[in-house]
Amino acid sequence: MTAGLHAVNLANKWLDMLAGTAFTAPAASAARLHTGDPGSAGTANLSAEATRKAQTWSAASAGSKSITTTLPSWTAWAAGTETISHIANWDNVTTGAGNFLYSYALAVAKQVTNGDTLNLTAHSISFTPIAA
Repeated sequence: MTAGLHAVNLANKWLDMLAGTAFTAPAASAARLHTGDPGSAGTANLSAEATRKAQTWSAASAGSKSITTTLPSWTAWAAGTETISHIANWDNVTTGAGNFLYSYALAVAKQVTNGDTLNLTAHSISFTPIAA
């Protein structure tokens, strides 16, 4: 599996809206760290740092939406040395709860060691093409 949208928990629900089938939007958006592709359930290659961090989003504009305001940060790293390469997004900040929504690879993998801080500085989702 490559990183992407979870078919059941997100993609199919978005597509079903085109036929008038409403769904309840997730109440939260939380990032979980991975040392490789999270797989189809978002549970593969888990980082030893299990804390999910809440994400806040800007308003959608021109078919795009970005995280904003309080950017996710894992401070005082205490999980040993790891290389973080992927993020999985969940609809619940509590580890072990909620639904996996989608995953993506970082533009550049980041090695972290004890005492480091890992900041997620940007993330956006966009639909293209957009009719102008």
